[in-house]
Amino acid sequence: MSPSAGGLVVFLLSVQVIQSLDGWRVNYHQTDVSDVQGFTVYISCDYTHPPGKDPSDIKDRFWFTKEKDGEPVDLRTDSEYSGRVRYGYSGKRCYLIIRDVRESDSAEYKFTFMTNKPGEKYTGSPGVTLCVTDSGLQVQVRRLNSTWSELTCHSSCVLSDRAEYVWYKNEENIKRGSSLLVSSGSTYRYSCNLRGSYGHRSPAVYGPQRPSVSASPSAEMMEGDSVTLTCSADANPAANYTWYKEHEDSPRASGQNFTISDFTAEHSGNYYCEAQNEMGRSTSTLLLITESGVDRTTMIIHITRWTLLVVMLILLLLFCLWTRKKKAVSSTTEPHESREAVEMDLHPECEDLSDMAAQREDPEEQEDRV
Repeated sequence: MSPSAGGLVVFLLSVQVIQSLDGWRVNYHQTDVSDVQGFTVYISCDYTHPPGKDPSDIKDRFWFTKEKDGEPVDLRTDSEYSGRVRYGYSGKRCYLIIRDVRESDSAEYKFTFMTNKPGEKYTGSPGVTLCVTDSGLQVQVRRLNSTWSELTCHSSCVLSDRAEYVWYKNEENIKRGSSLLVSSGSTYRYSCNLRGSYGHRSPAVYGPQRPSVSASPSAEMMEGDSVTLTCSADANPAANYTWYKEHEDSPRASGQNFTISDFTAEHSGNYYCEAQNEMGRSTSTLLLITESGVDRTTMIIHITRWTLLVVMLILLLLFCLWTRKKKAVSSTTEPHESREAVEMDLHPECEDLSDMAAQREDPEEQEDRV
């Protein structure tokens, strides 16, 4: 019988343990479940009673996690599970569905059933341990030597000793067990899952992909400038970075960013970074940093000189115009010839400015004036 529930359903299929006593029996199809909150969990089992009992003799059957006064409390009556649990039966098969699981749902779930005869009941114990977390499973990586790394599947939940993990290389199921040995420098992605819990797999671990490098603000520098080189590589666990200059054995810096201050010609050349984690290492392409050939100090001096010269010329021209206007106004009471003489003798540098301006006139305009 297939459950119908919204969200992702975790199916628990493999029979792990059998509890039996005088013909009473409960088989849980999985004993440990780890999942992420918000998902839907599916737990299944089958049960039998002693020979000679009629199925109609079964008075009640339900799942529980708590007991009150020594008696199991039906999940359907527990306010913490209100509207989130569903039971199902088909012959002697039984299942439990919990929707929108929460961290508070982490517990041991047991199935119990009883007959019409007072006191005749049976509970499958130990039950199914459910662990609900935010992060789910994680793979821990330990570098053994230059050749091998050990991967360990870890859950923040406390699972039973019967918990078993499944390992994946990319998407291929390759092994069962709590740990896995892999070759350092492998390009594969490894992840793990709790056996039978198909709803959530751990994040994959893998060595650094080829790093990308960049320069800011630019890879073409002027003397005295500063430049920051950045290295970035996709990796899990996160990578560490080391910077080198081509044809040099000793590293120039460590860290994702490398800043060269007060740039000189000696800094020019090819740079690259190496990304490394417990799974392996990878090297970037070369990044060329060059000098533009222009000295910044000299360029600033030239710009400053030309700016001052232009400002002085503008101020002198304005002064000459102001002086002419003033004399023109004040000379209205003087003889015409005397006014012209004054203007001729006043500020010869202004006449030079006028000559310079005249020389810049268009030759056709000068011909028209003639």
